[in-house]
Amino acid sequence: MSLSRPSVHPVEEAPPPPPTEGDNPGRLRMKDLQGMPGTIGGLVLRSFQFVFAVVALCVMATTSDFPSVTAFCYLVAAAGLQSLWSLSLAIVDIYALLVGRCLHNHCLVSLFAIGDGITSTLIFAAACACAGITVLIGNDLGICSRNHCTEFETATAMAFLSWFTALPCFFLNFWSLASQ
Repeated sequence: MSLSRPSVHPVEEAPPPPPTEGDNPGRLRMKDLQGMPGTIGGLVLRSFQFVFAVVALCVMATTSDFPSVTAFCYLVAAAGLQSLWSLSLAIVDIYALLVGRCLHNHCLVSLFAIGDGITSTLIFAAACACAGITVLIGNDLGICSRNHCTEFETATAMAFLSWFTALPCFFLNFWSLASQ
Protein backbone atom coordinates (compact mmCIF):
# COMPACT_ATOMS: atom_id res chain seq x y z
CA MET A 1 0.00 0.00 0.00
CA SER A 2 1.39 3.25 -1.05
CA LEU A 3 0.81 6.22 1.21
CA SER A 4 1.43 9.67 0.02
CA ARG A 5 2.99 12.17 2.27
CA PRO A 6 1.83 15.69 2.20
CA SER A 7 4.46 18.20 1.41
CA VAL A 8 4.57 21.38 3.35
CA HIS A 9 5.25 24.55 1.48
CA PRO A 10 5.70 27.61 3.64
CA VAL A 11 3.51 30.50 2.71
CA GLU A 12 4.49 33.96 3.70
CA GLU A 13 1.77 36.00 5.22
CA ALA A 14 1.29 39.63 4.47
CA PRO A 15 1.75 41.85 7.50
CA PRO A 16 -1.52 43.02 9.02
CA PRO A 17 -2.59 46.53 8.13
CA PRO A 18 -1.88 49.18 10.75
CA PRO A 19 -4.76 49.69 13.18
CA THR A 20 -6.98 52.69 12.70
CA GLU A 21 -8.99 54.59 15.26
CA GLY A 22 -12.17 52.61 14.53
CA ASP A 23 -10.48 49.19 14.62
CA ASN A 24 -9.10 49.52 18.14
CA PRO A 25 -12.08 49.90 20.50
CA GLY A 26 -9.88 49.60 23.59
CA ARG A 27 -11.13 47.77 26.61
CA LEU A 28 -14.69 46.54 26.31
CA ARG A 29 -17.08 47.49 29.08
CA MET A 30 -19.80 45.34 30.49
CA LYS A 31 -23.29 46.45 29.63
CA ASP A 32 -25.12 48.35 32.34
CA LEU A 33 -27.74 46.04 33.80
CA GLN A 34 -30.63 47.56 35.71
CA GLY A 35 -29.81 47.32 39.39
CA MET A 36 -26.12 48.09 39.00
CA PRO A 37 -24.74 51.33 40.41
CA GLY A 38 -25.46 54.36 38.28
CA THR A 39 -28.66 52.97 36.74
CA ILE A 40 -32.29 53.78 37.39
CA GLY A 41 -32.86 50.23 38.64
CA GLY A 42 -29.99 50.64 41.09
CA LEU A 43 -31.49 53.90 42.34
CA VAL A 44 -34.89 52.23 42.81
CA LEU A 45 -33.34 49.33 44.75
CA ARG A 46 -31.34 51.73 46.94
CA SER A 47 -34.45 53.80 47.61
CA PHE A 48 -36.42 50.75 48.68
CA GLN A 49 -33.54 49.58 50.89
CA PHE A 50 -33.49 52.97 52.54
CA VAL A 51 -37.26 53.16 53.05
CA PHE A 52 -37.56 49.64 54.47
CA ALA A 53 -34.57 50.11 56.78
CA VAL A 54 -35.86 53.47 58.05
CA VAL A 55 -39.32 52.01 58.69
CA ALA A 56 -37.79 49.07 60.58
CA LEU A 57 -35.61 51.45 62.57
CA CYS A 58 -38.45 53.83 63.43
CA VAL A 59 -40.96 51.12 64.33
CA MET A 60 -38.49 49.31 66.56
CA ALA A 61 -37.16 52.49 68.16
CA THR A 62 -40.64 53.75 69.05
CA THR A 63 -41.39 50.72 71.23
CA SER A 64 -40.60 51.27 74.87
CA ASP A 65 -39.13 47.86 75.66
CA PHE A 66 -36.81 47.21 72.70
CA PRO A 67 -33.61 47.94 74.71
CA SER A 68 -34.35 44.98 76.96
CA VAL A 69 -33.65 42.47 74.16
CA THR A 70 -30.23 42.37 72.52
CA ALA A 71 -31.60 41.19 69.16
CA PHE A 72 -33.88 44.22 68.95
CA CYS A 73 -30.97 46.55 69.75
CA TYR A 74 -28.98 44.79 67.04
CA LEU A 75 -31.82 45.36 64.57
CA VAL A 76 -31.84 49.07 65.36
CA ALA A 77 -28.08 49.27 64.81
CA ALA A 78 -28.17 47.21 61.60
CA ALA A 79 -31.13 49.12 60.20
CA GLY A 80 -29.40 52.41 61.01
CA LEU A 81 -26.26 51.30 59.19
CA GLN A 82 -28.28 49.95 56.25
CA SER A 83 -30.22 53.19 55.93
CA LEU A 84 -27.04 55.32 55.96
CA TRP A 85 -25.33 53.06 53.40
CA SER A 86 -28.36 52.96 51.11
CA LEU A 87 -28.89 56.71 51.32
CA SER A 88 -25.27 57.47 50.50
CA LEU A 89 -25.26 55.12 47.52
CA ALA A 90 -28.62 56.48 46.33
CA ILE A 91 -27.03 59.93 46.31
CA VAL A 92 -24.10 58.53 44.29
CA ASP A 93 -26.58 56.93 41.87
CA ILE A 94 -28.46 60.21 41.47
CA TYR A 95 -25.19 62.01 40.77
CA ALA A 96 -24.13 59.39 38.22
CA LEU A 97 -27.49 59.57 36.46
CA LEU A 98 -27.51 63.37 36.34
CA VAL A 99 -23.95 63.67 35.09
CA GLY A 100 -24.07 60.56 32.90
CA ARG A 101 -21.08 58.87 34.52
CA CYS A 102 -20.38 55.17 34.42
CA LEU A 103 -19.60 53.64 37.81
CA HIS A 104 -17.47 50.72 36.60
CA ASN A 105 -14.24 51.82 38.26
CA HIS A 106 -12.57 48.79 39.88
CA CYS A 107 -11.99 50.48 43.25
CA LEU A 108 -15.51 51.90 43.33
CA VAL A 109 -17.14 48.58 42.44
CA SER A 110 -14.99 46.85 45.07
CA LEU A 111 -16.17 49.34 47.69
CA PHE A 112 -19.80 48.86 46.65
CA ALA A 113 -19.54 45.06 46.70
CA ILE A 114 -17.83 44.93 50.10
CA GLY A 115 -20.22 47.47 51.63
CA ASP A 116 -23.29 45.73 50.20
CA GLY A 117 -22.02 42.37 51.42
CA ILE A 118 -21.44 43.62 54.95
CA THR A 119 -24.69 45.57 55.29
CA SER A 120 -26.84 42.85 53.73
CA THR A 121 -25.32 40.25 56.04
CA LEU A 122 -25.88 42.46 59.09
CA ILE A 123 -29.50 43.27 58.26
CA PHE A 124 -30.25 39.62 57.47
CA ALA A 125 -28.73 38.43 60.75
CA ALA A 126 -30.64 41.08 62.68
CA ALA A 127 -33.92 40.19 60.97
CA CYS A 128 -33.41 36.48 61.69
CA ALA A 129 -32.58 37.15 65.33
CA CYS A 130 -35.63 39.36 65.75
CA ALA A 131 -37.84 36.81 64.03
CA GLY A 132 -36.67 34.19 66.50
CA ILE A 133 -37.34 36.41 69.50
CA THR A 134 -40.73 37.45 68.12
CA VAL A 135 -41.75 33.82 67.64
CA LEU A 136 -40.52 33.06 71.15
CA ILE A 137 -42.56 35.90 72.66
CA GLY A 138 -45.68 35.29 70.61
CA ASN A 139 -45.96 31.55 70.13
CA ASP A 140 -43.88 29.90 72.83
CA LEU A 141 -44.34 32.21 75.81
CA GLY A 142 -47.73 33.58 74.79
CA ILE A 143 -47.08 37.02 76.28
CA CYS A 144 -47.90 39.17 73.26
CA SER A 145 -50.53 41.01 75.27
CA ARG A 146 -47.81 42.51 77.49
CA ASN A 147 -45.35 43.20 74.65
CA HIS A 148 -45.40 45.03 71.34
CA CYS A 149 -45.58 41.95 69.13
CA THR A 150 -47.18 43.76 66.20
CA GLU A 151 -44.45 46.38 66.18
CA PHE A 152 -41.73 43.75 66.53
CA GLU A 153 -43.20 41.74 63.65
CA THR A 154 -43.52 44.85 61.49
CA ALA A 155 -39.93 45.89 62.14
CA THR A 156 -38.73 42.36 61.43
CA ALA A 157 -40.69 42.20 58.17
CA MET A 158 -39.28 45.57 57.08
CA ALA A 159 -35.76 44.37 57.87
CA PHE A 160 -36.31 41.28 55.71
CA LEU A 161 -37.66 43.46 52.89
CA SER A 162 -34.61 45.68 53.18
CA TRP A 163 -32.43 42.59 52.88
CA PHE A 164 -34.39 41.33 49.86
CA THR A 165 -33.69 44.61 48.07
CA ALA A 166 -30.03 44.73 49.19
CA LEU A 167 -29.23 41.26 47.92
CA PRO A 168 -29.60 42.00 44.17
CA CYS A 169 -27.33 45.02 44.55
CA PHE A 170 -24.69 42.88 46.22
CA PHE A 171 -24.87 40.15 43.57
CA LEU A 172 -24.74 42.62 40.68
CA ASN A 173 -21.78 44.47 42.20
CA PHE A 174 -19.98 41.23 42.93
CA TRP A 175 -20.63 39.98 39.41
CA SER A 176 -19.43 43.26 37.95
CA LEU A 177 -16.30 43.03 40.07
CA ALA A 178 -15.66 39.45 38.99
CA SER A 179 -16.14 40.26 35.30
CA GLN A 180 -13.63 43.13 35.21
